[in-house]
Amino acid sequence: MRGAANQLLASTPVTQVGVRRALDILFAGAAAAILAPLFLIVALAIWIESGKPIFFSQLRLGQNGRPFRMYKFRKFRPDCDRHGYPLTMEGDGRLTMIGRILAASKLDELPQLWNVLRGDMALVGPRPESLVFFDCFRNGFEKVLDHKPGLFGPCQVMFRHESKFYPADVAAVDFYRQVLFPTKAKIDLAYFPRRTLVSDLGWIVRAAWAIAAGSRAECTLKDLSKAPGQQTGH
Repeated sequence: MRGAANQLLASTPVTQVGVRRALDILFAGAAAAILAPLFLIVALAIWIESGKPIFFSQLRLGQNGRPFRMYKFRKFRPDCDRHGYPLTMEGDGRLTMIGRILAASKLDELPQLWNVLRGDMALVGPRPESLVFFDCFRNGFEKVLDHKPGLFGPCQVMFRHESKFYPADVAAVDFYRQVLFPTKAKIDLAYFPRRTLVSDLGWIVRAAWAIAAGSRAECTLKDLSKAPGQQTGH
């Protein structure tokens, strides 16, 4: 068994691509089946609060710069321009009540399991960028597009609370182009050319832990703020 594992880890890049694709299909299919009740609960909550559509779709940049349609649960009001502001900000007024929960817990990303099954995305890869930021992929950063975008990865963990990073005195889109995008691109370029199956698994575990721990912490803070005898504000 150990010998087979060592052979797998030492396999050629082409073989590892095939193994990753097989694992993507296996794990995304299993996750979709296990989480099917949660899909239904989220879809019903969105429909009850603000009606249709249940899902949000948007063109994103895929591997080698090919655009694909990425799917999410809708977290903004249905009357928002689907081609509007490309970033979700802290306290974004477009968010519905359910949308705020989805954004905090990252449950809005669940439909991207379909993108993984289709082959548009992988379980682990760089975060797919909006077409609005296509011009950022230059001066060496275009090499990020060599890799299939993914649900999980270093930047998805490190920038889980990206909406909190934007300074109040700088336009958010400018800050993203000049600071956040280059930072994330450098992290991706440092990781993905040297990735292994084991390191990919590590980032999946870290992402799952960050989401679970972060959601629990947020729920605890909300419960404390509602506790009797607690004073709020000064």
